[in-house]
Amino acid sequence: MFSIPGKQAVTITPRAAAQIAKLMAADGHKGLRIGVKKGGCAGMEYTMEYVNEQDPNDEAVEQDGARVLIAPMAQMFLFGTEIDYETSLLESSFKFNNPNVTEACGCGESIKFADPEEMAEHLVKG
Repeated sequence: MFSIPGKQAVTITPRAAAQIAKLMAADGHKGLRIGVKKGGCAGMEYTMEYVNEQDPNDEAVEQDGARVLIAPMAQMFLFGTEIDYETSLLESSFKFNNPNVTEACGCGESIKFADPEEMAEHLVKG
């Protein structure tokens, strides 16, 4: 779907790759699909789900035993995102460092993206 030749859609930190691989192995899943949906106070939310079959339109990124599948409708919004996994005293969670986000709500659960035309210009300029 949406891609730039020679450039991965997203990058995965070693911590995130280890956690994704661990989650995949625990239940025999084929990957972790990420996407976006409307919702939250800023307008959009990330989605994550285990998958046992890859949709032919998913963009696949594989690293160190981890497979992340990007849903077709989310590819433009997630291009250039770094997926990390952080552990603190109170919580552990995946973090999305996304250059396409222009705003995030105070609770950190929802985001707002740049105008699609602005995102396309940013991606072309690199």
